[in-house]
Amino acid sequence: MKKTLLTLLITPIIFMSHAENKLLKPFDTPLSTAPFSEITVKDYAEAIDLGIEKANREIEAICNARSVPDFDNTIVALDRTGSDLNRALGLFYNLCEANSDDEMMELSLNAAPKLSAYSTGIILNERLWNRVKQVWDNRSRMNLDTEDMMLLTKTYDSFALSGANLQGDDREKYKALSSELSELTTRFGQNVLKELNTYEIWLTANDLDGLPADLIAEAAASAAEKGRDGEYRFTLAAPTYMAFMKYSSRRDLREKMNRLYTGRNIRGEYSNMEIMSRIAAIRLEIANLLGSKTYAEQSLKRTMAGSPKAVYDLLDKLRDAYTSALQAEMAELTAYASELEGEPVTLMPWDYSYYNNKLKNAKYAYDEEELRPYFELSNTIKGVFGLATKLYGVTFRKRDDIEVYHPDVTAWEVSDADGDYLGVLYTDFFPRDSKRPGAWMTNFREQSHDADGNDIRPHVSIVMNFTKPTADKPSLLTPYEVETFLHEFGHSLHGLLSKCKYESLAGTSVYRDFVELPSQFNENYLTEKEFLDGFARHYITGEPIPAELVDKIVKSAQHGAAYQCIRQLGFGYTDMAWHTITGPVTDPVTFETEALKGVQVFAPVEGSMISPQFSHIFSGGYAAGYYSYKWAEVLDADAFAKFKENGIFDSKTARLFLDNVLSRGGSEDPAELYRRFRGQDPTIDALLRRDGITPLPSLKSVKD
Repeated sequence: MKKTLLTLLITPIIFMSHAENKLLKPFDTPLSTAPFSEITVKDYAEAIDLGIEKANREIEAICNARSVPDFDNTIVALDRTGSDLNRALGLFYNLCEANSDDEMMELSLNAAPKLSAYSTGIILNERLWNRVKQVWDNRSRMNLDTEDMMLLTKTYDSFALSGANLQGDDREKYKALSSELSELTTRFGQNVLKELNTYEIWLTANDLDGLPADLIAEAAASAAEKGRDGEYRFTLAAPTYMAFMKYSSRRDLREKMNRLYTGRNIRGEYSNMEIMSRIAAIRLEIANLLGSKTYAEQSLKRTMAGSPKAVYDLLDKLRDAYTSALQAEMAELTAYASELEGEPVTLMPWDYSYYNNKLKNAKYAYDEEELRPYFELSNTIKGVFGLATKLYGVTFRKRDDIEVYHPDVTAWEVSDADGDYLGVLYTDFFPRDSKRPGAWMTNFREQSHDADGNDIRPHVSIVMNFTKPTADKPSLLTPYEVETFLHEFGHSLHGLLSKCKYESLAGTSVYRDFVELPSQFNENYLTEKEFLDGFARHYITGEPIPAELVDKIVKSAQHGAAYQCIRQLGFGYTDMAWHTITGPVTDPVTFETEALKGVQVFAPVEGSMISPQFSHIFSGGYAAGYYSYKWAEVLDADAFAKFKENGIFDSKTARLFLDNVLSRGGSEDPAELYRRFRGQDPTIDALLRRDGITPLPSLKSVKD
């Protein structure tokens, strides 16, 4: 979702003479979209190598310019170099996540040190740094607008905070550490995917008690594909695992599934134990080289939070606000489970989803499976897309003439309220072995203005792992899956609606703790009857979702809110622990247990950990940044409160959100953008109200 130093400072390659390589010239296709089937892994390898060579020559051209360094010939020139290399990398790395194979993974590993050395070489290019610094030092004498100044600041900081001032041996050490870090983060992510794909849990008809018919049918079809009719094949893919843990009445099988899921990458061929410790140690060494005590201190300099203290302040405030509610929730759940089983039950991690779902049903007669028929995927697509139409006038037209990278993928042409072209959206909904678990948004191409002022529109992709259709049923989503769709769609709007001059500031290229605002804001609509009534219809009868079911969604939205918050805080504390170390971690198990001590809901389970599978922080760009989900949740609740005050489809409020959040990317300080939309700084009050938590007098501001 966000640009890295690679896309900010690296870039270039111009059109080459290798006509057979589609990556080395502009795509002659509808809306300049990628001709995926015509690009081989060899093409990617060649384009990356040639791109690095050409990029070095383009950087040399900037360094050798005889003219006095100014904003255009240095800062803008740097931002606009590398469109062809970015084209190759934008396609390759996105497909590595969504449609990969062993050959692509091998290339990813081989390319990582080359690209790291290249980006590090730019940062440590003294002549380039001197030109950037000269522009920075003379900025007050330049006629720069707000976006120009943001680009200059971001470019200067990217150098200054990434080793540009290092000298001698420190420079060489930084290069070596950066190269090793790039390789290890890539290997960490690959290990997570590879081990996940090794798990097959084979069950018989006697093992299926409590499981919904759709899940059983999917498991039977999966087994049949393997030539084992009459059996049932389950994997650890996210929708399968979550449904199994929620519905299986077999505690022994839930425990088995949970231990497998939380025990991944701890031992064996795909262990990440040593890798993650080394990643954290390297990040600490780099931070020390750059003058910071910890990696978090270094990383958070370019965020809304600004410091580890501000992050811990938020985590601690939310922990204190939600702890009493969590204790009450768990006491109620334990009593309910014990009554249900006729004997005292000590809840374990593999019990929570099962008993909590039953308790929610008992209190609200609410079952996600009961709602699936009202969230048939094609209708849900219309509803989610229709939200953007109602709020911002955005429309979507399916384009069968645009090539996609897998048969499950659909391409859409996106237009604004005036019918003008905004970009291309790819939707990829179903799990497969070539796709990593989870859900995400990404860009094949970013929005920007070229040297002639032409608006280059983005190509955006949203990727999920929803319940697949079966032979006799379409894809029917749970409310959780609809929420996931709304979330990633919010990210896509942030990319598609961008109106920025510079690629490195466009779309989701914002501070990490601001990037989740548009996505989490969208989630609020799941519990709004006025929104659901527009599309949620029974896939067989066509009847709209009954008012009583909508009411159940609304009333049950707060159920388990304290547990969910504390669970997320656990991820945040784990992340911050790894990135506030001041020395090597020699015992990761004890280290993680200590980090979670203040938010540990269940007794620790031997052989279960978070860190070895925590791709977000060890391979996904969220190091010292996982807190940003909760930070953004404070923002999204506060933002939606304004819509609730004025009407959830209020056009004036939507226009303010579009003009000051969705379209501005990172072109201005996000705190200022938010204040301009909201009219005030955010507080946590709206989040506490939404979750049914009584606000404490001291818990007012995000940073106070």
